[in-house]
Amino acid sequence: MAFASKTVFKAASGITRVSSRNTSSAPKVALLGASGGIGQPLGLLLKTNPNVASLALYDIANTPGVAADLSHIDSKAKVTSHTGPNELHAALEGADVIVIPAGVPRKPGMTRDDLFNVNAGIVRDLAEAAAKIVPKAFVAIITNPVNSTVPIAAEVYKNNGVFDPARIFGVTTLDVVRSQAFVAELKGLDVNKTVVPVIGGHSGVTIIPLLSQVQPSAQFSKAEIEALTARIQDAGTEVVKAKAGAGSATLSMAFAGARFVQALIDGLQGRKNVQCSYVQSDVVKGVEYFSTPLELGPNGVEKILGYGKLSAYEESLVQAAVPELQKNIAKGVKFIKG
Repeated sequence: MAFASKTVFKAASGITRVSSRNTSSAPKVALLGASGGIGQPLGLLLKTNPNVASLALYDIANTPGVAADLSHIDSKAKVTSHTGPNELHAALEGADVIVIPAGVPRKPGMTRDDLFNVNAGIVRDLAEAAAKIVPKAFVAIITNPVNSTVPIAAEVYKNNGVFDPARIFGVTTLDVVRSQAFVAELKGLDVNKTVVPVIGGHSGVTIIPLLSQVQPSAQFSKAEIEALTARIQDAGTEVVKAKAGAGSATLSMAFAGARFVQALIDGLQGRKNVQCSYVQSDVVKGVEYFSTPLELGPNGVEKILGYGKLSAYEESLVQAAVPELQKNIAKGVKFIKG
């Protein structure tokens, strides 16, 4: 299976380029939560992406300063600043891709679930505006807990009669990025050529790295598999602890977010590619949302590719993830439906 390239702006390796109509020759990206710990470095990466024509920065405070700073960079993307709910419409209008890192970060001792009440409300309100203003835009949700915030956005879109499961994504790219970094380091591989699919969700036991499908092929002992899996599943906490109260995974998440946005832009422009992402899916019985490799194209999710043959250990990880995902999804749906 061919996955998107290891660099942010390079097209997917091994994916056939199609000569379809360019649906968005000059894409606009709306970054909602642009002044935060993830938003600022993500804004930097998007501003320097030559494929972004317009970058709308939105937040509830400090947006003008971030916008002024980024606008001094000599790259193509035109930067606009939007602060507060009254300016959200202008930020979203005409957007091809909406990226949502808005929310509060984890602090030491917090789980992603602890973030739920604040972040759920933020995603609900931003999704409500997006559903009304640009219902066809791709929506990439970074705000944790992703396992719940993606269902929240989906329910909002359903309430507005514009839900398209091919256009709403939970960004799980950081789990892939981490897996590839850790595997390459452990096995002495070229990190630029190492591919590790990650399925499931985006927290704890729901993160399932498929070490049996690493490319190029690598052999792992049972102890290595268990240790790597545990580290990947707990990598967010590793960063929170290392920062000792000063934040969570912001820089690596910004990098992962920028990579996923580029994949969406490639898809919009007819360059089909494969990425793992958390979307509405029926690949696992009893779970309405699940991350697997997806083929991205002009309409968003063109194909859900499933996860192929798993090892017995990976099968056990899927079974362990199901009840947690069911709980997370139900919590998100209940937040909207009451």
